[in-house]
Amino acid sequence: MSLGGAATEQDGELVGKLFGAVGKTWKADEKLFDAVTGLSGSGPAYIYLTIEALADGGVTAGLPRELALGLASQTVIYSGLSISGCVPPVGPPLLVQSIRPVSQVLGAAAMAVQSGKHPGQLKDDVTSPGGTTIAGIHELEKNGFRGTLMNAVVAAAKRSQELSRK
Repeated sequence: MSLGGAATEQDGELVGKLFGAVGKTWKADEKLFDAVTGLSGSGPAYIYLTIEALADGGVTAGLPRELALGLASQTVIYSGLSISGCVPPVGPPLLVQSIRPVSQVLGAAAMAVQSGKHPGQLKDDVTSPGGTTIAGIHELEKNGFRGTLMNAVVAAAKRSQELSRK
């Protein structure tokens, strides 16, 4: 958050408490808000794109679509929980059906699990025509983001097969 010129420190404390009830808040100079938009405003779409790409990689490696989407979503949830310090960073993915989001990663992953919508649809739901999010997605796609994640899943599956033969 950034306090305007007429805002007092008490105003800032009140706003911090209000927003703190639903998530984490940071103070930043207003000149940084375009960068905040590029990261936090567009972040959920990037997470949906990640879930979709991981699931596509699972399908490419032979998993049924529904299983691949479920595993990809749970993997992102587990990663978000691990980042937030809620679970140890080792162990199998958790099968979480209902969580209180503690970060954008968890929020987006929980939405993917709980909404029943395909991650591509969720991404589209938060992507405005000509907006900041589609500009970021365009950059990811120009650089092969989804294909790279899909290739990573397939490569890991192939290596797992090789190691199981030893």
